[in-house]
Amino acid sequence: MTVKHHLTDDLLMAYSAGDLPEAVNLIVATHISLCDECRAALGSYDAVGGAVLDTCDSVQMSNNSLNSVLDMIHAQDNQVQDKPVLTKVQDDVLPAPLIDYVGGGLDNVRWRSAGMGVKQAILPTSKDATARLLYIPAGTAIPDHGHHGLELTLVLQGAFQDEDGYFSRGDIEVADEDMNHTPVADISEDCICLAVTDAPLKFKGLMPRIAQPFLGI
Repeated sequence: MTVKHHLTDDLLMAYSAGDLPEAVNLIVATHISLCDECRAALGSYDAVGGAVLDTCDSVQMSNNSLNSVLDMIHAQDNQVQDKPVLTKVQDDVLPAPLIDYVGGGLDNVRWRSAGMGVKQAILPTSKDATARLLYIPAGTAIPDHGHHGLELTLVLQGAFQDEDGYFSRGDIEVADEDMNHTPVADISEDCICLAVTDAPLKFKGLMPRIAQPFLGI
């Protein structure tokens, strides 16, 4: 697998600094698990961040800081104990960062129809952005659309092509308000993607706009 389309430096730096919404963190972590180049770049940003912290002035902590941290650790331990223990899962399509969000491998995904044979599964993340798995049958086109914000699309199986290029497993497309495109799944194999948006898409066609509120896109 050769990854040709990578994350931007801005996204990698924000991920390193912990400044991204949960859904964006998820897709960045998933791409990094598949991309040696971005994983190495992230390591450099982490090192720079650590060096900056070493030069920062110290700050006086409150008297109850230790107790507050211990209370948070105790609360987290209770949450972990209440959760069922999952058997370690490996999947040929879903990288490790996605396994916990799905609750297992690809067979555990709860797909819902989005029309034209396309299926989606919205993953549980915070409300700042939305993460969804998309299943697009081979040769199927996603309706022409633009963006009110950021859209990140990571290919997990198969491939798709649009005005910005050809994207296969591990490739990530970064789209913003300036981009309009019509992604089409490669005819050779059904395409599965992880897509993250922080604002609704701008569809040109009437039917996609009617369906948009029901699909949450």
